[in-house]
Amino acid sequence: GPRPGPRRAVTHPLRMRLCSAAADALEQHGMRLLLLDFLTLLYSHCPGYPFPTAPPVDPFAKIKVDDCGKTKGCFRYGKPGCNAETCDYFLSYRMIGADVEFELSADTDGWVAVGFSSDKKMGGDDVMACVHDDNGRVRIQHFYNVGQWAKEIQRNPARDEEGVFENNRVTCRFKRPVNVPRDETIVDLHLSWYYLFAWGPAIQGSITRHDIDSPPASERVVSIYKYEDIFMPSAAYQTFSSPFCLLLIVALTFYLLMGTP
Repeated sequence: GPRPGPRRAVTHPLRMRLCSAAADALEQHGMRLLLLDFLTLLYSHCPGYPFPTAPPVDPFAKIKVDDCGKTKGCFRYGKPGCNAETCDYFLSYRMIGADVEFELSADTDGWVAVGFSSDKKMGGDDVMACVHDDNGRVRIQHFYNVGQWAKEIQRNPARDEEGVFENNRVTCRFKRPVNVPRDETIVDLHLSWYYLFAWGPAIQGSITRHDIDSPPASERVVSIYKYEDIFMPSAAYQTFSSPFCLLLIVALTFYLLMGTP
C-alpha cells in the first residue's frame, strides 16, 4: 500500500502560549539590559550627568537648639549664647508618648551624663551616661551612684540609642520610659528631680572622675512636662557671683566717685 506521509507536529495551545510569554519575557529582559548598558555608558562618558547614587545617610541628626523652651526643655552650661555644639555641657529632654527623649553633649573625649537626684548631691542617684569607647563608638550606659562611686547597672532602660564623637565632643540621643516599675535604680520621671550634669574622661571605655570637682546641677527640681531653656554660666563667666567681688566693686566705685573733685 501507499507509504504514509510525514507526521504533522501538533502543538498544544497552552504550550504555544507559554512559549510566546517566554519569548516576550526574554525580549523585555533583553531590552532592560540594553537600556541599563546605555544608561551606564551615558553616565560614565557624559561629564554633565553624574551617576545617580543613594543620598548619604546622616549618622546623627544635629541637635536643634531653636526648639529649646518650646517643644523641649534645655540646660546649657558654658559661655553665654552657646549651643549644643559649643556649650561645655548641653542637655535637652522632651516627651514622646510614654518615653522621654534625652539629648546630651559635652566638650570631652570621654563621657557625658545626667543624674536624677532627690537632692543636689551625689549619692543614691539614677544616672544615664554616654561613653566614648576605644573603638570610636558612643554607648549609652546606666549607672547608680553609691556614694561617690558610679556603679554600672546591667538593666539599661535606654532605647533608640545613637551617639557620635566629633570635634572633640561626645553627643548622644536616646529614649527612656517615663516609668519602669519594680526597679529602685530607675527613678520615675513622672516625678520631679534635681538634674546633675557631669562629664569627664574615659579610660578604655570606662568612666573616670568628672572634670569639675562640684559638677553643676539644676537650681530647682525639673519636671519633664515643663519645657524651659535654662542657661548656667560656667566658672569663667560667673561675674559678680562672689559677695566679696561685688563688695569690692561697690567700694571702688564709691571711692572713685568720692575722689572726683
